[in-house]
Amino acid sequence: MALSMIVGAQPAVKVVALCGSLRKSSTNRGLIRAATEIAKESIDGLEIEYVDISPLPMLNTDLEVDGTYSPAVEAFRRKILEAESILFASPEYNYSVTAPLKNALDWASRPPNVWGDKAAAIVSSSGSLGGARSQYHLRQIGVFLDLHFINKPEFFLNAYQPPPKFDSHGDLIDCKVREKLKAVLLALHAFSLRLRRTSVVN
Repeated sequence: MALSMIVGAQPAVKVVALCGSLRKSSTNRGLIRAATEIAKESIDGLEIEYVDISPLPMLNTDLEVDGTYSPAVEAFRRKILEAESILFASPEYNYSVTAPLKNALDWASRPPNVWGDKAAAIVSSSGSLGGARSQYHLRQIGVFLDLHFINKPEFFLNAYQPPPKFDSHGDLIDCKVREKLKAVLLALHAFSLRLRRTSVVN
C-alpha cells in the first residue's frame, strides 16, 4: 500500500504537443487533439497541452537582445522549459520536417537550450510512408538537442489510404489508429517516469 500511495502522489507528466503543420484542419493537429482526449480519458498522470508554433518569427539572431527574445519566443521557450516531455506531430514535406517545426526547434535551442533531457515521441500523418522520413530527420536533430525519443512503438500513418482515418475537420475517427496512438502515449508516459527517477537518483 505504501508503494501505491507513493506512486499515486507523483505529479503528472506534463507534455507539450507541437504540430509541424499550421493548417487548422491538418490531420497532424487531429492526432494531437485525439492524443489530448486519450490522455484525459484513460491515462492517469499524463497531461498534454498543445502549443501553437505559428506566432514564432523566423529565426533571426538580430532579434536576440542581451540574451532575451521577443515575447512570442520567450513564451514558447518557457512552455518547453516547464514541460517534462514533448509530443511531436510531424508531417513530411520534401523528405524532411516542415519549416515551422524546424524554426521552433531552432528557437528553443538558442542558449540556454531548453530541450535538453526531455522525453519525446513522434507521430506523423502524411502520404505514402506516413511521414517516416520526417521522423528520421527529427530524431537526428534531437541528438544535438539532447532530446530522448522513445524507440517503440513507431507511429506512421498514411492519412489518404482508405478507409478514412479523419473527418473533414481533421479529427481522428479510426478506432484502430486511436489504439495505436494510445500505445505511443503510454510508452511516452512510462519513459518520462523512468527519466524522472533517474534524475532524482543522480
